[in-house]
Amino acid sequence: MRIRIAAPAVLAATALSVSLLAASPASAATVRHQGGLHLGYIQYDSPGRDNRSNSSLNAEWVNIHNSSRSTVQLKGYKLKDNTGYTYTFGSYKIGAGKTVKVRTGKGRDASGVRYWGRGSYVWNNTSDKARLVKPSGSLQDSCSWTRADRGYKNCH
Repeated sequence: MRIRIAAPAVLAATALSVSLLAASPASAATVRHQGGLHLGYIQYDSPGRDNRSNSSLNAEWVNIHNSSRSTVQLKGYKLKDNTGYTYTFGSYKIGAGKTVKVRTGKGRDASGVRYWGRGSYVWNNTSDKARLVKPSGSLQDSCSWTRADRGYKNCH
């Protein structure tokens, strides 16, 4: 008799655990893009021939989007690749709902665009991973790709 009473309770607890586990990943994915900074569209393979010209380098870029309802100071945030190449933001505020584009080459920083200032490419065309790291060193967001992504990736 005890076994029959315990079995329904165990089955109910197992069903509840499974339903909670199944709901968790979806909830976590949804929360990631609400109220914070995240990587958006990434053009990791500049269109055309990779000739290291400044225009070709600047055709390789990463968008960072602020999906929060307030301005965020990016000073000290880092953008990194798998090799360890790192762009560190100076004082720059990104408004609520706004995007900043970080271009690989050289140029004049302006509202909505920052230049890494490199003379060589950062993002690998075959596979790589972009990481947005907080000033504290903890990971804010990341996005990876492979050759199958065809030169760009929408990380939303």
